[in-house]
Amino acid sequence: MNKSGLFSSIKHDFPASIVVFLVALPLCLGVALASGAPLFSGLIAGMVGGIVVASFSGSQLSVSGPAAGLTAIVLSAITQLSTYETFLFAVVLAGVLQLIFGLLKAGTVSNYIPSNVIKGMLAAIGIILILKQIPHAFGYDATAEGLFAFAQPDQHNTFTELYFMLNKIHPGAVIIALISVAILLIWERPFFKKFRLFPAPLAVVAVGVLLNQIFLSSGSPLGIQPSHLVSIPVSDGLGGFFSNFKTPDFSAFANPQVYVVAVTLAIVASIESLLSLEASDKMDPERRYSSTNQELKAQGIGNIVSGLIGGLPVTSVIVRSSANIQSGAKTKLSAIMHGVLLLLSALLIPGLLNMIPLAALAAILIMTGYKLAKVSIFKEMFKNGWGQFLPFVITIAAIVFTDLLIGIAIGIVVSTLSILNKNLRNSYFFKKEQYHDGEVIRVELSEEVSFLNKASLMLTLENLPHNSKVILDATRSVYIDFDVIEVIKEFKNVKAPERNIQLNLLGFKNNYKDYNNVSFMSAPTKESQSQLKPSQVLQILKDGNNRFVHNHRLDRNHSHLVHTTASGQFPHAVVLSCIDSRTSSEVIFDQSIGDIFSVRIAGNVSNEDILGSMEFGCKVAGSKLIVVLGHTNCGAIKGACDHVQLGNLTGLLSKVKPALDAEVVTLENRTSKNTDFVNNVTRLNVFTTMKNIRESSPILNEMINSGEIALVGAMYDVETGKVTFYEKSLVESKFTPVQILQD
Repeated sequence: MNKSGLFSSIKHDFPASIVVFLVALPLCLGVALASGAPLFSGLIAGMVGGIVVASFSGSQLSVSGPAAGLTAIVLSAITQLSTYETFLFAVVLAGVLQLIFGLLKAGTVSNYIPSNVIKGMLAAIGIILILKQIPHAFGYDATAEGLFAFAQPDQHNTFTELYFMLNKIHPGAVIIALISVAILLIWERPFFKKFRLFPAPLAVVAVGVLLNQIFLSSGSPLGIQPSHLVSIPVSDGLGGFFSNFKTPDFSAFANPQVYVVAVTLAIVASIESLLSLEASDKMDPERRYSSTNQELKAQGIGNIVSGLIGGLPVTSVIVRSSANIQSGAKTKLSAIMHGVLLLLSALLIPGLLNMIPLAALAAILIMTGYKLAKVSIFKEMFKNGWGQFLPFVITIAAIVFTDLLIGIAIGIVVSTLSILNKNLRNSYFFKKEQYHDGEVIRVELSEEVSFLNKASLMLTLENLPHNSKVILDATRSVYIDFDVIEVIKEFKNVKAPERNIQLNLLGFKNNYKDYNNVSFMSAPTKESQSQLKPSQVLQILKDGNNRFVHNHRLDRNHSHLVHTTASGQFPHAVVLSCIDSRTSSEVIFDQSIGDIFSVRIAGNVSNEDILGSMEFGCKVAGSKLIVVLGHTNCGAIKGACDHVQLGNLTGLLSKVKPALDAEVVTLENRTSKNTDFVNNVTRLNVFTTMKNIRESSPILNEMINSGEIALVGAMYDVETGKVTFYEKSLVESKFTPVQILQD
C-alpha cells in the first residue's frame, strides 16, 4: 500500500474507480446470466471482489469479481447440484481451499508461466473484447455480456455472431456507439486536457443516456428499448434489496459432488487469478510486484464471503484490472471504491442504471480492448524473435478460438516446446579462437543441456580434429544431464588422449571437479611469440575485447601463470593507454599475466620514457604489435580542451595541443561540454601519438616499415566496452592526423 496512506492518491483512484465500475457493471450481470445464476449474484460477487478481496490483496491495481472463465463450470455445477444454495456451499469450500493454497505458498506456480504467454493472454483478451462487443455496439444483444468463450450457448461463435448481427442492426445503438467512441478518442487528445473534469467513460454513459431519452421522448425509431439497456434487478425497498442475498445450504455437506465442484472451482479460480495478477503487474507503470500467495489468501477470503451471502465465485479479472490501470489508478483504493459504487448503485439508483445503453458500455470495452491489443505490441514481440513471437500468437489464437484457460495451457505447451527446440539446436556454441599459442576450439555449453542434446554433442566431439586444443566451457550451464556428463567423461579419459587432443574443462560444478585439468592457456613462450604475426596479435586482441563485451571472459589459472612467467616474459603486444580507471588493457582485451606490456599515462601521449619502454617491449622482448588506445569521455582531453593549468599536468596536456589544433570547429564550440568535439580531439590525439612514435623512434619506425611489428590506433567506448581499431595506419608510413580522421 502507498506509504502515505490509502487516500493519498484519491485524485487518481476515484476517477479510475468510476471507469472500473462502468466496465464491471454489465460484466457482472452478463456473467451471472451466462452462468444460469440469479442476476443479483453477479453484482454481489462484484461488490465482494472490490471491497473484500482488494482489501486483503497485496496488489495495488488488480480488480476482482465474477469471471467469464468460470461460466461453463458454474452453469454445469448449478445444474448438477440442483439448487443454487447448494452451489453456494461449494463456493465457500472453494474459498477455504484457496486460503489453504495461499498458506502453503502455492502461488509460486505463477512464476513458471512464460512472459510471452502472459502478453499473448492480454492481447487475446483485447481482441475478444472488441469482437464480443461489436454486436452490442450495433444493438444486437442476443449474447450476454461477459461471455468470452468462442462457442456460445445460442450455437453461434464469436465470428458467426458478427454475421447474424448484420440482420439486426439498431440505428440508435450504432449512433450512440459511434459518438461514444468519438468522445473517448477526443478525451485523450492533449488539447482537451483542460476540459477533463471527470473520466471519459462517465461522459460516454451520460451522453448515451441523454441521447436515448431524446430518441424515446420524440417517438423516434432510434430509441433503444429495455432489452438493449442495462438490467439491474430493482428491489422494493430496503427489505427487497436484502432479499436478493442468499445463504448456503450447509446440509449438503454429505453430498460428494459438492466437494468435486469445490476443488474444481478452487483450482480454476486460483489459476485465473494468478494469471491476471501476473498480467496486471506487467502493466503496472510503477513496476510493483504483488505476492501471489497473499493473492490466493485474499481470493479465498473473498470466495468464502461471496458464497456466504449469495454471490458467484470471484477471481482477479484482467478486463477490469486493465481498465483500472489504463484509467490511471495508483492504489487499491480504486478497486475498493468500485465495489462500493456497485453496492450503492444497486441499492439507491438501480432505475437510473437501467437507462444506460449497452452500446455505450460496448464502446468503452472496445477501446479497452484496443489498448490491450495494439499493433505496436505485435511489432515489439516480433522483434524479439520467433522463439517469443510464435508462442505469443499461438496463445492469442488458442484463447480466441477456445477459452482463456485452454488457450493459456496451449500457449504454455508451445512456449515449452519452443524452449526445448531452441535448447536442442543451441545446446552449445562452437567457435575457433586465436591465442598467442595457436588456434583453440571453444565449445560453450548452454544453460540447460538435456539428454536431447546428447547426440549432437557426441557428433561435435567426434569431428574435432586430431592434435587440436579444445575448451569445453560449462561456466554458463545451470543443468547438465547425467548422460551428457558421461559422454564428456568418456571423451576426456579415452577419446581425447587417443587423438592427441588437449582438453580443458571449465566451469563444471563441484561434483564434477575431478573432470577439470590444468589450463593449457599459459602465458606466451618464446616459441609461441616468434611464430605470431602482427595481424594475428591484432585478432587476439579483437577476440579478447569481444569476449569482454559479451561477458565471456576466459577462466584462467592465475597462480599457474605466476609460476610459468617467473623465469621470463614474452608478451605479444604493447598497449599505450590512458591512466583512466576504466581502461585497464588487460581487462578490456581479456588478457592476463605475461600477455601484454601495459603503458599508461594521462591522455595516452608519448615521451622519451614511454618510447624507450616501447623499444624495450618490441626490440628486446619481442612484442609484435603496438596499440595506441584512446577512450571516450577522456578527462585529460577535456582538460586540454579547456586549457587547464595545474602544476606538472600543464606540460603533459600540452602534448595534446597538435590534435586540439587539428580539429577545426567554431570558437564557441571548442569546449569540453561539446562531446563531439572532445571525441574528435581524442581520435586525433591517437593519430598524433602514433605519428610521434614513428618520428621520434627510428628503431620502432624501422621495425614497422619492415613488417616486423605493426602500429595501430584504437578507441575504447566507456559506455559499451567496445574497442574500435584504426587499422589503415598499419600500412601508412606518413600521414597527418586530419587525413587519417577523414579517411
